[in-house]
Amino acid sequence: MSRGTVFNRGTKDRPNYTVIIERGRDPVTGQRRREWYPGFKSKKEAEQARTRLLNDLDNGRYVEPTKLTLKELLDEWLEVTSTAVRASTHQSYEANVRLHIVPAIGGMRVQDLTPTHLNSLYKRLLVHGRADGKGGLRPKTVRNIHICLHRALTYAVRTNLVVRNVASNASPPRQPGFTGKEMRTWSAEQLREFLMSVSQHRYFAAYLLAATTGMRRGEVLGLTWDDVDLDARTVSVRQTLLSINYKVQLSEPKTQRSKRCIALDAYTVAVLKEHRARQEKEHSPGAGQHQGNGFVFTTEEGLPVQPDNFSKLFDTAVKKSGLPRIRFHDLRHTAATLALREGIHPKVVSERLGHSTVSLTLDLYSHAIPALQQEAADRLAALVFSDGWLQNGCNDSPEGSSEPS
Repeated sequence: MSRGTVFNRGTKDRPNYTVIIERGRDPVTGQRRREWYPGFKSKKEAEQARTRLLNDLDNGRYVEPTKLTLKELLDEWLEVTSTAVRASTHQSYEANVRLHIVPAIGGMRVQDLTPTHLNSLYKRLLVHGRADGKGGLRPKTVRNIHICLHRALTYAVRTNLVVRNVASNASPPRQPGFTGKEMRTWSAEQLREFLMSVSQHRYFAAYLLAATTGMRRGEVLGLTWDDVDLDARTVSVRQTLLSINYKVQLSEPKTQRSKRCIALDAYTVAVLKEHRARQEKEHSPGAGQHQGNGFVFTTEEGLPVQPDNFSKLFDTAVKKSGLPRIRFHDLRHTAATLALREGIHPKVVSERLGHSTVSLTLDLYSHAIPALQQEAADRLAALVFSDGWLQNGCNDSPEGSSEPS
């Protein structure tokens, strides 16, 4: 008897072909094991599915039918990954699942998913994906949703719930080359003006540190005095302070390269010394209920600074300064851009930023420094034509030559 059959459970006008796979007898009960796969619109499509299923069975890739929905799979995957990834990463997965994936296709069976379903989801999110109903999500955001789905379906393949990862054949929005539209930076003069305007601010030293080192917000707020060597003029990035569901949480730095030692300039060191002296007064007897927990930057009570509140305070300070609006993270971009414009070697800039590769640094910031292209051209020309040949002799035709007709 054939191990697989195809028959039409519908009508001639509305066909509904079903594939039945024979898997022998159950070794315990002795009963025949048959798996049903309905829903094919043509006999040809069903026959192709039968051939594929039998081939998977012969090669050990066969998976039993299941009614598991995508929502159920995602819930299981989120639980499994909760201790396997950084808390901030898991938070972004959970938000993408809850806000964008489950409402649209969460009720579908995992084994029924196709690349077409995912492509339709991505298109819809690009047009109508915003929670406030005012347009679509950015291509980068939709790509992150695709990455989330791809990783969840990879888990489904590993646990033998599906044969293949359909997200591998989907077409998420392309990741365009970085254009700098999302990156806003200040000039050296604008940065100086801002720092002067916040010189009496409680977090002046934090703003200055970010602007002179390119440290991330979480790295600045996660810094403890044990990480600072004012005599050697260095800070060591060993941890980062995150906001997970508006709760403060310490975590490992973003990548291995993010764990780094950064040299400080003399002015930043002087400001940090003044900052520490003021903080020690807050810790002194009679100074109230100050916690004094070792962080370089704290609230007035000595508690770790809530990152979201920190960003709001920065936004307010920028608004009061009257300068072009930038985010706190743009201080990092400003530090990198100014360093590269001053001719500091990209590898040094990359190491200070904690980037994984120098190429990442150049990809991010080359658009912001077009003057370097012109400078490179001029310096190369000066090297080749330093004897004045370009001005004195390049227009003279060599003896015996003739102009082409």
